[in-house]
Amino acid sequence: MNEPSVREAWVRIPSEEERRSQLPPGAPASAYGFEFIPAMARLQAAHDKIGPALGALLKQIMFEPGNLSRQEREMVAAVASAAQDCHY
Repeated sequence: MNEPSVREAWVRIPSEEERRSQLPPGAPASAYGFEFIPAMARLQAAHDKIGPALGALLKQIMFEPGNLSRQEREMVAAVASAAQDCHY
């Protein structure tokens, strides 16, 4: 018996060049200081209202003072992503 096919969501992710053209001059490529723009950041840019809200939430959760260290926050994010089979 054949397995039913799984439909995946499809969203057009802006290219790195497209996303760079949308950034203000001198703006960093990513919250993490990477030279490249990560796929997740480009995915967030696909929606003009949800993307900025998610970006602000990411900055608050990962970079502002809290009960967990930065390393613990990154570990939680990595484990959650792996558990959900997220390739971002």
